[in-house]
Amino acid sequence: MSTPIGLGPTPPEVPADELAAANSLPESQGRLIWRRFVGNRVAVASIIVLLAIILFSFSAIGIGPIPGWWRFGFKELNPQVNGGDPTLSLLPQFLGGDGVSLGEHPFGQDRIGKDYFAMTMRGIQNSALVMVVLGLIATVVGVVVGAIAGYYRGTVDAILMRVTDVFIVIPALVIGSVVGHWFGSLGAPVLAIMLGFFSWMGIARLVRGEFLSLREREFVEAARVAGASDMRIIFKHILPNAMGVVIVSATLIMASAILLETALSYLGYGIRSPDVSLGLLISSNQSAFQTRPWLFWWPGAFIVSLALLVNFVGDGLRDAFDPRHRRFKLSKMRETPPEPELEPKP
Repeated sequence: MSTPIGLGPTPPEVPADELAAANSLPESQGRLIWRRFVGNRVAVASIIVLLAIILFSFSAIGIGPIPGWWRFGFKELNPQVNGGDPTLSLLPQFLGGDGVSLGEHPFGQDRIGKDYFAMTMRGIQNSALVMVVLGLIATVVGVVVGAIAGYYRGTVDAILMRVTDVFIVIPALVIGSVVGHWFGSLGAPVLAIMLGFFSWMGIARLVRGEFLSLREREFVEAARVAGASDMRIIFKHILPNAMGVVIVSATLIMASAILLETALSYLGYGIRSPDVSLGLLISSNQSAFQTRPWLFWWPGAFIVSLALLVNFVGDGLRDAFDPRHRRFKLSKMRETPPEPELEPKP
């Protein structure tokens, strides 16, 4: 005798959003990193402000034969206006001020009549150029050295790391002074390229550590068994998995590049006159600190702002590529709640 089959209880309905999430494909690693970075408001705001400052400087005075919208150049001599004081006005007339306006020379003029706004914009251009070019050169050289040392190990690793140690113990300011003495007069691009060839040591050590760990993974062994060459394994299989360290290190190098170029220009070993840099502006007007302090305010404010903004972007990238680091920081900031006392059993 057959037993009738019942329909049984009706299964509960699944909400549409949960069903769509279950059926959707998992997010790729790149999309997860992007979502984490966009979720960091400080990093997003920093990169927006950083790009706005750089684009503003290039649009204001132009570059090379391309003119900008500002009517003065950074080399032009102009009659002294208002004794060279800044003509920038931010107080509205209804509050007793002169009205909100830039005036003829919003940042003032230097001691011979040059427009300080145009000179400051030119200094930002050179700082941005040194930051990007030095960062790219140092990153490429450091990745190549660190990848080869970490992958081959043994004698190759020992030789490359000893060379790295020799350069890394020499202070960056000493190396920069020697490089700037020979190449500073050739302009910001040449100076940035030469400094980049002496700024790769830190990223090389980090990339080497990543490669020492990744070369033992299963996907590398599978690539070797498949007959892939060493160069293909290094740049096609291992390097993409180490890009988090590379990108974060590159941003930190760029932040250091701004301060290094500023220090060299201040000491007279960086960008030379008639060109302009933020450090050179401070160095050229240091005797006027008491009488015309705004000659220090503008370049100093932009030096600090650029360095901080790049550092904030680097912190955001580090948290995006390594969320464990962010959780560790948050756990350190929170106070650990006390453990509840256990009542004695009767």
